[in-house]
Amino acid sequence: MPAIATDIDQLSIDTLRILAVDTVEKAKSGHPGAPLACSPITYLLFHKLMKHNPGNSKWSDRDRFVLSNGHASALIYGTLFLSGYKITLDDMKGFRQWGSKTPGHPEYHHTDGVEVTTGPLGQGFAMSVGLAMAEKHLAAVYNKPGFEIVNHHTFGIMGDGDNMEGVSHEAASLAGTLGLGKLIFFYDDNLISLDGPTEWSFTENVYARYEAYGWQVLRVHDGNDLAAIEAAVKEAKADTKRPTLIGVRTVIGYGSPKAGTNKVHGEALGAEATAATKKFFGFPEDQSFYLPEDALANWRQAVDKGAEYEAEWNKLFAAYKAEYPELAAEFERTQKNERKADWEKAIPSFPTTKPVATRNAGQVVMNALEKTVPELFGGAADLTASTKTIFKDSPHFAADPTGRNVFFGVREFAMCAAVNGIAAHGGLVPFGSTFFVFSDYCKPALRIGAIMGVHSLFIYTHDSIAVGEDGPTHEPIEHLLALRALPFFTDFRPADANETAAAWRVALERNSPSFMALSRQDLPVLDPATIDTYAGVSKGGYVVKDVPNPEIVIIGTGAELWPALDGAKLLAESGIAARVVSLPSWKIFDEQPAEYRDSILLPGVPKVTIEAGATLGWWKYLVGGKGAVIGLDRFGASAPGGTVLKELGFTADNVAAHAKTLLGK
Repeated sequence: MPAIATDIDQLSIDTLRILAVDTVEKAKSGHPGAPLACSPITYLLFHKLMKHNPGNSKWSDRDRFVLSNGHASALIYGTLFLSGYKITLDDMKGFRQWGSKTPGHPEYHHTDGVEVTTGPLGQGFAMSVGLAMAEKHLAAVYNKPGFEIVNHHTFGIMGDGDNMEGVSHEAASLAGTLGLGKLIFFYDDNLISLDGPTEWSFTENVYARYEAYGWQVLRVHDGNDLAAIEAAVKEAKADTKRPTLIGVRTVIGYGSPKAGTNKVHGEALGAEATAATKKFFGFPEDQSFYLPEDALANWRQAVDKGAEYEAEWNKLFAAYKAEYPELAAEFERTQKNERKADWEKAIPSFPTTKPVATRNAGQVVMNALEKTVPELFGGAADLTASTKTIFKDSPHFAADPTGRNVFFGVREFAMCAAVNGIAAHGGLVPFGSTFFVFSDYCKPALRIGAIMGVHSLFIYTHDSIAVGEDGPTHEPIEHLLALRALPFFTDFRPADANETAAAWRVALERNSPSFMALSRQDLPVLDPATIDTYAGVSKGGYVVKDVPNPEIVIIGTGAELWPALDGAKLLAESGIAARVVSLPSWKIFDEQPAEYRDSILLPGVPKVTIEAGATLGWWKYLVGGKGAVIGLDRFGASAPGGTVLKELGFTADNVAAHAKTLLGK
């Protein structure tokens, strides 16, 4: 067994290893195997090969690092602490505990230096593709000869589990197609998964797969060979046309008695094995959280280096600002995720002269914002012609990196994960689009976007059974409820073109994740001369038709606002006074004070709600009185959209009938 390392690099690496072991051991929970194996990689990156500043983890031109196998969080926390980020030794000791800065998996905005929230395998890798996309686009837009103000790499580590997950296949294919030459990922190739040897479940040639995707593939045959790792990174950087996968053969749990087995993957080593591991590396067996002074001082060189990196960039940016003041001002504004002054004045108002599908209204709004919100960037999952999410005057990103139109291909999950990565990068407001029913394919990424709170926009069209002929497989039912259940994720289901325009404005103002559910079919337009849709949407719900002393309140969203309004007309013919409420956003409406909500819904007054989706959840709005919910607790059907809506009860007659039954008339 070796004595304590005298080489400063090795001592620094082993310090990280033992720190990770102690961190997991104190918590009696965690994953020590990957930190013991991969510490040489993160040491080289953060100590020597990456451009970063521990004193300012949000410096715009830093290299990004993503730990996609986020269960190995003790590795990144230890690396960040030792490098001098805003993590203390007490934070390390509080690993996985209530209120700690070191939760079980890395969380964006929670721990200084963590770029994205990872843990669900494959998503960190896919978000890294988004980070690299953002860098490539911003570099093309802002860089000028002699002024490369955007010039950084995205690094990461992934494991076998990441490579098994389907989203990594989608994302790797997209990255190769887009030629993301500044994306460099290490593959921790240790032949072990949680259940046992990978030969039991994962025997494909991963390297051939990445080569087929258009990646540069490099191999390091010993995870402790620092020279080989460094050489591989230099070779990766030299290829600016292709992303690079660096496969590193490691030993999971290296140095521990459980090395090379699945027993070291997902649980603390235990006192006996911890002592044996410390003995292997020559560290005091009876001392926890021991930090050799020389190693800590070596790691902390990153603080001064980082300050120098940023100072050099600041000097460059000052010269750039003098030479290109307008571009510099735009860069500074978008880095703060602020809009241009008076940007909202470009948003159109739609006349009542002809019906408009809200997906088509969305396209008009997007293109009206093309110049006033140049930070909008995104596309669709091979459905641009259907979802109408394309800028008419912008190139395609794949052909011209200044372009703002991204063809994501039929990769819904990777698209939405990449959108989250683009948003986390900063400088852009990204969007992804597909049919609403395929939000199922995206759901894990939507959840991560909500957890991170990034400004990701998701545009879903063909939002109900009005899809019609395509039938139940393409008609969303439970999707509104599922996405509304996500905390901190804003829903928009606009009823017409003007509510759609308002939804875009509010979504851009809120600077948080949101989705829009837009119609395929044409819908009438609310009169902008009499109805302030922006004021209504900005509060989530509002009265669109009122009467003195209403006997019943009818609530609708999206396309179903119109049978609600027509149902109110039928009731009026029978002498029944009905208020009609549009509720385009549950999330925003629920944020309003109780006084406002009560003023809209009128507690004690019977209510009818109508929406072409699941009924579950609607009952909370039947406050203080009787009510009926017109919705769907079955799947749709294949027929013309109007026929399906009629057969399943989304008609003015059905609204009026339910109201009369409630009122006993």
